[in-house]
Amino acid sequence: MLTAATLQRDLRRLASAVRAKTSAWFFKTADGQYGAGDVFLGVTVPQQREVAKKFRDLSLSEVLKLLKSPYHEHRLTAVLILDDQFQRADETRRARIARAYLGSTKYVNNWDIVDSSAPQILGTYLLDKPRAVLYRLARSNNLWERRISILATQTFIRHGQFNDTLKLAKLLLQDKEDLMHKAVGWMLREVGDRDRKLEERFLNRHAGRMPRTMLRYAIEKFPSVLKKRYMAL
Repeated sequence: MLTAATLQRDLRRLASAVRAKTSAWFFKTADGQYGAGDVFLGVTVPQQREVAKKFRDLSLSEVLKLLKSPYHEHRLTAVLILDDQFQRADETRRARIARAYLGSTKYVNNWDIVDSSAPQILGTYLLDKPRAVLYRLARSNNLWERRISILATQTFIRHGQFNDTLKLAKLLLQDKEDLMHKAVGWMLREVGDRDRKLEERFLNRHAGRMPRTMLRYAIEKFPSVLKKRYMAL
């Protein structure tokens, strides 16, 4: 029988104390850092993907148990399973998965877990639906909910829908977190990959008050002369 407990045992067999220590450093888990308190088993992402395939039909209730674990790899594996189940699901089950995801955002609490789930699950689900929830998340005091809001729009961008990305980017311009500066700049760059003039119109209005990291990410693919002009604003 597939259970969260058996999956956790499989991950434990793959654990490496050396890798766990490296991951704790990489994901900034010291006091005061964005990942403070996160703990690691020391399992690689490819290994987690293999385990997720084995447990791809784990019940939603068991996946949510896994998502609530203090171990980072348990939570990442949980969203990998949710993503796979969402892609295979009909509309009714997709709605159930999306609701469960939105009800569990406090556990989607590091950048790789957000980035591996927000576009794939929430973004896809909202493609043909109202998107007010993204604006609620963007106003959250929780860094990871704010990142979910902007990362979900990556799916919209890939479908030629840019409006929500630009609105949320404007809302998040003054965010204090470097991880949000990178995320917003990244999504603006993705818009520019498809419509450079649209991105430039946004930058012409807002570049002067954008955090420099956000701006650098947004203009990464611009010609050098244009980069210098925007960075001088």
